[in-house]
Amino acid sequence: VTNGQCVMSDSYAATDKAFTAADSVSGVADTWDQALRGNFNQLRELKAKYPNIKVLWSFGGWTYSGGFAQAAANPTAFAQSCKALVEDPRWADVFDGIDIDWEYPNACGLTCDTSGFSSFKTLTSALRTEFGSNYLVTAAITADGSSGGKIDAADYGGAAQYLNWYNVMTYDYFGAFNPTGPTAPHSPLTSYTGIPTAGFNSADAIAKLKSKGVPSNKLLLGIGFYGRGWTGVTQSTPGGTATGAAPGTYEAGIEDYKVLKTSCPSTGTIAGTAYAFCGNNWWSYDTPATIGTKMAWANSQGLGGAFFWEFSGDTANGELVTAIKNGLG
Repeated sequence: VTNGQCVMSDSYAATDKAFTAADSVSGVADTWDQALRGNFNQLRELKAKYPNIKVLWSFGGWTYSGGFAQAAANPTAFAQSCKALVEDPRWADVFDGIDIDWEYPNACGLTCDTSGFSSFKTLTSALRTEFGSNYLVTAAITADGSSGGKIDAADYGGAAQYLNWYNVMTYDYFGAFNPTGPTAPHSPLTSYTGIPTAGFNSADAIAKLKSKGVPSNKLLLGIGFYGRGWTGVTQSTPGGTATGAAPGTYEAGIEDYKVLKTSCPSTGTIAGTAYAFCGNNWWSYDTPATIGTKMAWANSQGLGGAFFWEFSGDTANGELVTAIKNGLG
């Protein structure tokens, strides 16, 4: 979101990159003169193969949320820019709607927003007006269930009427962004004795959103397909001290489930999720078993379902996504 408008951040990847036959969904290589290449064309091929798939274009995220304050100042112009981009004639058939990932309205993410309590509701209302009832309009939102925290900072209850669902980001609660610990699971389902921050768990976040009037069936529980970890740890159970982030393939302190499953297998569970102590490293992550627990809980709460971030963290045979599907029934 730049200058108060929806923009494409990487046009080469989205519309121009040429896929080989081996890498493409259809098994046919892109040609130099075709009208649309890139990931958008691959999504088009995926929808041709699986017609029931819905594809949404998401705007914002941790890195790209800085422009939302300006968007909130003129929500109608913002919504018009998003619709024009999503429905560009070159790829209008690819997208079924839009997802807004504002981190975070009237609160701090990478930068701090001071647009006010009502700005999120105003923005989502404008999007629904512009896109109409036939498009999906969704939002990825904070899962800060603490008193006076990020959920309390914006009108998520009032905005819910304009949205098909919320992706509640119930992960990244704790991690080596606090390098000395205490070690704690990054995606606890419930609170537990010794949790470093009250309200930093899935159950408290969902309860708070429900208390603000968000219908249960518009809430999706977030699952991380990765772990967060520390090094320099001597205590096997949560609550130990650390010296920094554990080594990771792409980034210190983070590793895919498909790697951790073998490199640092789970040694215990707490608050509905798993942790692992190996050498002097301590990791927390979800397993097929803990996902089963979380899905049973989601069903008991009448939630609309679950979502995950992100696919490449799963095993080649899809252990985690299978656990989500089977658990939701």
